[in-house]
Amino acid sequence: MNDKKTNTIIAIDDHPLFRKGVADLISLVDSLTLVGEAASGQEGLELAVKLNPDLILLDMNMKGMGGIETLEAIKATDVDSRVIMLTVSDNEENVVAALRAGADGYLLKDMEPEDILERLQTAANGQFVICDKLTELMAHALREDAAPKTPSKAGLTQREEQILKLIANGYSNKLIARKLDITEGTVKVHVKHLLKKLNLRSRLEAAVWVANNKK
Repeated sequence: MNDKKTNTIIAIDDHPLFRKGVADLISLVDSLTLVGEAASGQEGLELAVKLNPDLILLDMNMKGMGGIETLEAIKATDVDSRVIMLTVSDNEENVVAALRAGADGYLLKDMEPEDILERLQTAANGQFVICDKLTELMAHALREDAAPKTPSKAGLTQREEQILKLIANGYSNKLIARKLDITEGTVKVHVKHLLKKLNLRSRLEAAVWVANNKK
């Protein structure tokens, strides 16, 4: 008997052929299971609330309720799924908007199928994922926003620095709380404060900031 956890996924995309491709791709590994599909943002939101999957794959450009609007709506619910944008758009504005709206990753549809699959497995383990092509773009966007260059210049406390490092390593609030023996609520407060001090709006931006400022 296989005791390994199977991570559940739903795909929200208005292209049936692409959803079929995603389903075929996910079926190649035992650790991921597609449990639902939605052809629109509204349908995807309802499905997310109903199933609360481990991962949600979300297209950026959809008719009606677009990707960012859908993402914000999902994040406003009690659903604790990790939301990964899977789209054709490598536009800097779209990437930054998605990450600032709370996306847990950003992948492009033109990536090699095996690379997408590998990143999805990484995301299922609680880590942020962003395709290599977009890492430099994100770093550039952060430089444009004039984020502080070091934690000390940002005025981070020792605890905030600890949490920042764990965020950069892909830890969720729940895992950070467990590791530091504090409540998840306390972690959320620290995350909110450190993001404000760094002039950043999302955890993924913080992870990219750490990578970009390593000596």
